[in-house]
Amino acid sequence: MKSKRKYPRHKTDYPGVWFIEGRALPEKKTQQVTQIEKIYYIAYRREGKLIEEKAGRQFEDRMTPAKASQLRARKKSGDVDSNSEKRAKRRSAKIAKDNCWTFRKLFDEYLVSRPDLKGRANDERRFKSYLEKDFGKMLPEEVTHFHTEKLRRRLAKKRLKPATIRHALEILRRLSNFGTKRNLCSGIPFVIEMPQVNNLKTEDLTPEQLARLFQVLDDDQNVQATNMIRIALFTGMRRGEIFNLKWNDIDFRRKIITLRDPKGSHDKTIPLNEMAENVLTTHPDSGSDFVFPGREGKKRNNCNRPMKRIKEKAELPKDFRMFHGLRHVFASMLASSGEVDLYTLQTLLTHKSPMMTQRYAHLRDNSLMHASNVISGLMRPEEKVINFEQHESRSA
Repeated sequence: MKSKRKYPRHKTDYPGVWFIEGRALPEKKTQQVTQIEKIYYIAYRREGKLIEEKAGRQFEDRMTPAKASQLRARKKSGDVDSNSEKRAKRRSAKIAKDNCWTFRKLFDEYLVSRPDLKGRANDERRFKSYLEKDFGKMLPEEVTHFHTEKLRRRLAKKRLKPATIRHALEILRRLSNFGTKRNLCSGIPFVIEMPQVNNLKTEDLTPEQLARLFQVLDDDQNVQATNMIRIALFTGMRRGEIFNLKWNDIDFRRKIITLRDPKGSHDKTIPLNEMAENVLTTHPDSGSDFVFPGREGKKRNNCNRPMKRIKEKAELPKDFRMFHGLRHVFASMLASSGEVDLYTLQTLLTHKSPMMTQRYAHLRDNSLMHASNVISGLMRPEEKVINFEQHESRSA
């Protein structure tokens, strides 16, 4: 015996179309609706298989028997997918999307593959602030020139510096290349145009400013901060290299400092000059492996407060960046001395490319011109002028 249907079917004037009566759906969950509406269904055969499925609701979908009949004809002919086919396609699309390497997934995988990535915190901040909203769910192969230009305009509208915009675009390019090299995705299908950035700014200090700085260093009680400044000024070491410096990286016998993984490169060595040696031999050993340790003897991650205090006491320019600026002072003084060639300066600064050292070329040119002009003071023009008529008469 067949069980009775929960909702009885009501025939219409159209073959294969019927409806049942049910409560209308409320516009809001908190509403109680007692209105009855018709819910239309259709039946048809495709490839000999009987298919029965819902066509739509009277009020929500504005469905009528005539519309249901038209929909039935289109589904019967195969012009429109059945409901089960639509659901299958949605499931397949979701599975495919979940398995696709979006920028968000690429970024997570990239971080996992680079546990010792320098600048990790900056990359995470830039991705979250500038890229995740517009590119997080996007595939690299979906990116167009319009998308990158839109990003460029949006960041420029926020009055961000060209270098910041370049960093954001560089992360996109880096993630695309990462996915391509590992056969995870096709990659961005065009070359991203990077904004031009002027990196030729050099920072220098006058003799008076240097004298004030040394006086402040002698008077300040923070030995860690003052000696970090001295090491930056005497060796040109980067901020991260100073924070990362360990006692076993210093060879006092051979007069060598080993820089571990300097700015993403292989380990390199620089000379331990006399001034830097005097600082390090008198620097207190706190028992940590690090020369300038942070809290609990661990690696230091900042020194902002004492640096700001020393900078203000020495009355240095407001735009002078302490660690970066001191490195420039070191390089500028060597270049302007005329005694250090650019190749040697490149080695001391551990620059990967000579182009990075070229910013100091004009200082060396100035010193060479000054040396060349010394000839003006050595020669007396009136004594060096030759009277050719007298010379010829004497010869005769």
